[in-house]
Amino acid sequence: MTKQDNYFRTIVKIGRALGTTLERDKILQLIVQGVLEAMGGKAACLFLMDEEKGTYVPVAQTGLSKNYVHAGLAHVKKEIPLLLKKGYLHFRDAASDPVVENREMKRAEGIASILVVPVKVKGRFIGTLSLYTAKVRNFSAGEIEFLTVLAEQGGVAVETARLVERLRENTRIFLDLAASINSSLDIKDILQTLSCEVSQAIGVKAASIRLLDEESNTLKLVASCGLSETYLNKGPVSAEKSIAEALKGKPVVVRNASTDKGVQYKKEKKAEGIVTILSVPIKSKERVIGVLRLYSAVAREFTEDEVLLVTALAYQGGLAIQNAGLYLMLKSDMKELKDEIWSHRCWF
Repeated sequence: MTKQDNYFRTIVKIGRALGTTLERDKILQLIVQGVLEAMGGKAACLFLMDEEKGTYVPVAQTGLSKNYVHAGLAHVKKEIPLLLKKGYLHFRDAASDPVVENREMKRAEGIASILVVPVKVKGRFIGTLSLYTAKVRNFSAGEIEFLTVLAEQGGVAVETARLVERLRENTRIFLDLAASINSSLDIKDILQTLSCEVSQAIGVKAASIRLLDEESNTLKLVASCGLSETYLNKGPVSAEKSIAEALKGKPVVVRNASTDKGVQYKKEKKAEGIVTILSVPIKSKERVIGVLRLYSAVAREFTEDEVLLVTALAYQGGLAIQNAGLYLMLKSDMKELKDEIWSHRCWF
């Protein structure tokens, strides 16, 4: 059987697995095993980056000992620009190349050459796929292309698993929130549940919900998750000076909270470890009554589906407030709602 036949069979095998299973880890393990079977070599490993946690994790590997230590995230980040520009990295003699980390460890492991290609999702770098050989060798253009194709399949597996998990998580959040709305008229409890659920689902540092007090033109805190008491007690939040665009009815992303002109309390946000903020409006009968905000500890881009999810959840929060208000109106008890959550007639 020719090398090209091996490549074809490996690609077909992994392609079929992508169409029949949603278990990401099994597919990624199948990919690294396919690398060795088709290309030969000592070992193969697929890594994924998690910048939120500051880690570079081997998620599937074969042929490496338990004692082998991989390069850290800081070193990987330095290599990314060249990797993306060239499309691959080839360390012909890894044990002596000054650019390579952990050379003694590689020598002890019996690693000679290393070929690295990027793993991407929709053009975004998320990790690497590496082949290790026991003897010093060069790699042909065909071999580099084959490893790149397998890395692309790894990216597909990661993205598919992410989308499925996101769908499950979104469904769970909506069900939990709906159950909370149906079983309770305690707005603070409902909004507290909302803030914690959405921050966990999107994978951010924290979340807060503030409702508009039109008399003082400030945003009053009614729920938060992941924020320190020091930050929460920093002072009144102005409706005009604190990401005011969100109060006009559209989601706003602040990429750097410590420098953006539209952000209030910049120093306090920096001290709290807040970098990027997503702020979406909370509406009741088409009127903006507050904002739901997500706080990321690292600079990040919120995807369109993430913004849509947060916006939909904010809408549910507004609906819960509206329902509670209508119920209390029937009981002629509007004063209680006003005292508890800074309500205003315009909300209803």
